[in-house]
Amino acid sequence: MTASDRKPRLWITRRLSDATLERAARDYDVVINHEDLPGTADQLIAASADFDAIIPCHSEHFSADVVAQFSDRLKIVANHSVGVDHCDLPALKEHGIVVTNTPDVLSDATAELAMLLMLGAARNAVAGDRIVRTGAWDSWSPAFMVGKQVTGARLGIIGMGRVGRAFAAKARGFDMEIHYYNRSELPADQAKGAIYHDSVESVLEVADFLSLHCPATPDTTNLMNQDRFALLPAGAVIVNTARGALIDEDALLGALEKGQISAAGLDCFKAEPGGNPAFSAHENIFMLPHIGSATRKTRDAMGFRALDNLDAFFAGQTPGDLL
Repeated sequence: MTASDRKPRLWITRRLSDATLERAARDYDVVINHEDLPGTADQLIAASADFDAIIPCHSEHFSADVVAQFSDRLKIVANHSVGVDHCDLPALKEHGIVVTNTPDVLSDATAELAMLLMLGAARNAVAGDRIVRTGAWDSWSPAFMVGKQVTGARLGIIGMGRVGRAFAAKARGFDMEIHYYNRSELPADQAKGAIYHDSVESVLEVADFLSLHCPATPDTTNLMNQDRFALLPAGAVIVNTARGALIDEDALLGALEKGQISAAGLDCFKAEPGGNPAFSAHENIFMLPHIGSATRKTRDAMGFRALDNLDAFFAGQTPGDLL
């Protein structure tokens, strides 16, 4: 076999869907991390000398100091994620490494989970499950487990990209009045009647429910801080299916304890895995372990999208999701 006939050598850092791994094994000289543990900095550096391509998840961190130690063999990082806050894009570009992601395919799954979190937080899902599961449900009254109604309420969305728009579409089924902040106003065919605000603060003032759908960047770190929580209507509910970095978690706890917000639905945290242990004392925080895109259909689609990007690159074409 000549060098031109050799299959590109690919490292898949985590246990992806069976369909993805089968396709990868067919088309690449693939090594799979069957232990399904996050790749370490040392492993990434070593892999750069042994592989032509890597498919990582957001659990692998391509920081500038790690990338600076890379070999010249590695040519492409095809992320199995939409968010790329785990990648230092300028450092990878300077090293000549192509970076791609997997947009579009996980929008509906993540929006579904945002809806679950919003409803669960609003309607006392944590406490309700606990009292039934433990046998503590021994009474009822009209004042029992009264929550916050979603239907007809005002919904604020920060970040009206693919996931934000998918969530807005589902919220319309609850007759919610949708307000949004985005870097730019959407065209009417995408906004579909949602009301544009030119600042985060303006959206917060009308958000009975607030859902975060923006990327994690230096500008959005601690986007929701003490001052901004104070702008929400009393008793608001906040939902986060984007990145944990968007919320100052101490400020969130303070807003809950003061009654400024009545509940929160969270799928992501500053510390992952693990989350924030202080949240466990609050039954008005409905938490899930960062599973927004975790459906079989979406996991297959994400894996195939990453492989599509690799296929294009090694065929001498521009990958469809080039960053």
